[in-house]
Amino acid sequence: MVRNQGGVKVDEELSIGSLAVAAGVNVETIRYYQRRGLVDEPSKPLGGHRRYAAAAAARVRFIKRAQLLGFTLVEIKELLLLEDGQNCREARLLAERKLGLIETRIADLARMRRSLRGLIAQCAEGKRPRSCPIIATLSAEV
Repeated sequence: MVRNQGGVKVDEELSIGSLAVAAGVNVETIRYYQRRGLVDEPSKPLGGHRRYAAAAAARVRFIKRAQLLGFTLVEIKELLLLEDGQNCREARLLAERKLGLIETRIADLARMRRSLRGLIAQCAEGKRPRSCPIIATLSAEV
């Protein structure tokens, strides 16, 4: 018997609850990914329950890992089109674009940290007793 990373038999079909457990997410996450077009929703047999292929758990784990790297669901949809691993150039370009955005965000956060540290220091020093430097800065006309 062959099992995948989630411990599910490769040829096994799963309920949505079992899929969620195998993928390490909750059922609502699966439903949300279905609404976003990231995970296919199997047809429902008459009087039965939808059954998911074991491979769906790997797809959900792929999505979660990509989110942990900062990819949006729109970007993940693009990555899923490259899931066969044969389009390394396209995947690299997507990753480079994401890295550029992350580096820009880090620079912005560093700037915000410097500004807040300066304002906090002004408050702590009490240089402007009549007006709080934080409130004054936030209220200033730009």
